[in-house]
Amino acid sequence: MSTNDNPPEEPMGSELPPQDEPARSAAGPAPAAGDDRAAQPAPPTRSGRQRLAEAVWPPRVSRAQLIVALLLFVLGLGLAIQVRSNSDSSALRGARQEDLVRILDELDGRTKRLEDEKQRLEDQRKELESSSNQAEEARRQTVEKERQLGILAGTVAAQGPGIVLKITDPTGQVQSDQLLDTLQELRAAGAEAIQVNGVRVVASSFFSEEGGGIAIDGKKITQPYEFKVIGKPQDLEPALNIPGGVVQTLEKEQATVAVTRPAKIVVDALRAAKQPDYARSSSS
Repeated sequence: MSTNDNPPEEPMGSELPPQDEPARSAAGPAPAAGDDRAAQPAPPTRSGRQRLAEAVWPPRVSRAQLIVALLLFVLGLGLAIQVRSNSDSSALRGARQEDLVRILDELDGRTKRLEDEKQRLEDQRKELESSSNQAEEARRQTVEKERQLGILAGTVAAQGPGIVLKITDPTGQVQSDQLLDTLQELRAAGAEAIQVNGVRVVASSFFSEEGGGIAIDGKKITQPYEFKVIGKPQDLEPALNIPGGVVQTLEKEQATVAVTRPAKIVVDALRAAKQPDYARSSSS
């Protein structure tokens, strides 16, 4: 037999393809040795806190943001002032209507007296400026001022319009503090000279309980208590009759209160001028 009848055998290496070729194709071509990108390291990973810090600092403030900040500051300042104003007026919110009426009446009276005093001083200034003999005018004003101070100090007599307040206390319930409140109310209403039962009342006067009765500056007085008051009657009498005022308080003590307006009030009880022990004029 001839050996050429059998087909020739194929080499063993041609039956299975190499196993590592697909892996190489999936991984892609290897980087070339001269490629710079292969030599650079990967950038470091930043945390969220680092990114927030980089976004906040340094600050980037625009003009619009500055305007908004300024408006917010002004608004906050206005709110603070309003809160403080509301807190200052909170003391009056709880006051009774009678107290508010009395406070308003006193403020109106004081404002009117201050305006009158301002006008009087302006008139004096104009007289000094326009007077041909300023020295004589100054002396005249000095004498007038001395007379006014004498009335306030009780060293000279006074007369003028005003009211007479008579308090009759048959049950003896009126106390010295109630008479003091009456005096203060009259002063707040613009009383310029006051005499009570023959005793001249001045800035240093005081009321006290003495021997079962009432005394002014140590001088005992008895009821009926008569206040002679020089001032504007249109201001004095309404101040006594306001709700919750002097008249209502005294009537609760079973006292009788009468107010009259004579054509002229004379206050002629005098006090001796007292020389101060320590105070001296600063102009000397």
